Amino acid sequence: MKKKIIPVILLIICLGMYINLLNLQNVEFMQSVNASTKRYVNPIGRTIGLKLYTDGVLVVGMSEIDGADGNKYKPYNESGIKEGDMIQEINGQEISNTQTLINLVNVSEGKEMSIKYKRNGESIYTSIKPEKGLTGNYMLGLWVRDAAAGIGTLTYYEKSTGKFAALGHGITDVDTGNLLNISNGELVTAQIVSIVKGVKGRVGEIRGIIDNGEKIGKIEKNTSIGVYGTVTNSSFINSIKQPEVEVANRNDIKIGEAKIICQVENEKVEEFSIKIKKIYKNSNDNKSMLIEITDDNLINKTGGIIPGMSGTPIVQNNKFVGAITNVLLNSPTEGYAIFADIMME
Repeated sequence: MKKKIIPVILLIICLGMYINLLNLQNVEFMQSVNASTKRYVNPIGRTIGLKLYTDGVLVVGMSEIDGADGNKYKPYNESGIKEGDMIQEINGQEISNTQTLINLVNVSEGKEMSIKYKRNGESIYTSIKPEKGLTGNYMLGLWVRDAAAGIGTLTYYEKSTGKFAALGHGITDVDTGNLLNISNGELVTAQIVSIVKGVKGRVGEIRGIIDNGEKIGKIEKNTSIGVYGTVTNSSFINSIKQPEVEVANRNDIKIGEAKIICQVENEKVEEFSIKIKKIYKNSNDNKSMLIEITDDNLINKTGGIIPGMSGTPIVQNNKFVGAITNVLLNSPTEGYAIFADIMME
């Protein structure tokens, strides 16, 4: 019996050693994977301008037409088109701007036109018969827009990919409230004109201009968690970027002191102290952390968090941990921020 048992025991021991060896190799492998998946970015914190061009023309309103014959018309009434829809084609011709739409409607001479529009990602086809207005021009009764522009904060630049991110939230249309569906856009330089301080019950504002701004990059995506694209002017980025830091996992973030990198004066990017008050580790949106501005210098200048600061990068323990996204109306020194690991997705 003993002769039969000993080999089995030896086999079990050998297998145990083999399994332990495999486990050790797996640990080493996972450590090497984790090391290789670390990402690094250059926080920016600079005020920038964004020019966005829609994927078609956005319907932002509707109105009756005073017809040349003295009657009132609503050509759109039976078309099914609503505010927030994106007109992409008329009579098979692509619509990339409002002027193209106006020209096509005018040359229709009142003949029914086929229209392709998009709603919630779905293409829909309809038709509208333009009516002649008092000015002699043909009209659909639709108010449309093909572009949007504004200022915000450039969050980071990732040298390894050439990509940038800004805002920490998406850009919505001012009339419809919907996330703006874009075809492309430009990231450009901006100048701060003035700052309106935020107070309890009233949001402040960074007022700026982007006319004749120097192009920094190409905007490719407008998402609910930020605006993304590719840097095309690397020399400019290299002149304004902060030192490269590691991107933090949300588990690395601690309640307590941190700093933001922010521009509230032209050609001057500064560091200001903040406190991370709450961390919502299960968050998958842009309200991942509750933060508070604690820097008296910044509070004296802005009153706290104000529009235009969206996208301001947050650094803690020399790691990029997130970006400012929202302000609390009744407490302007407090607001929300998005995790870095969400923005980096």
